[in-house]
Amino acid sequence: MKLISTHTILTSDLGIRGNMFGGRLLVWIDLAAYAIAVEKIKNPNLVSLKISECLFLLPAKISNLIKIYGKIIAIGKTSVTVKLEARKLDVYSGKESLICTTDIVLVQVDEHGKPSEILITA
Repeated sequence: MKLISTHTILTSDLGIRGNMFGGRLLVWIDLAAYAIAVEKIKNPNLVSLKISECLFLLPAKISNLIKIYGKIIAIGKTSVTVKLEARKLDVYSGKESLICTTDIVLVQVDEHGKPSEILITA
């Protein structure tokens, strides 16, 4: 998998238990899926259609960085499916731990918001 983005956890990203909000992580994962898909199909007119089951395996804390990795696993007539992993990096030990994995389907749309055919150019 390719490293797509790295994020610093801020206090505004934390809930009352001191763990990162899952919703904030989903935003970062969705943005990463968009970035890798746009890079591949060379068209920014993509919208998220589906986020598959997303399990939060471990908590992330203020002392962690979040690294999001991804790879394209399918390109259809109008859609791109991206597999993503979020890992927390313990900055003290350098150890990465998987905290979340999911697949996101994005659809290419035209100026009216209707699905449009993906044409990949070399």
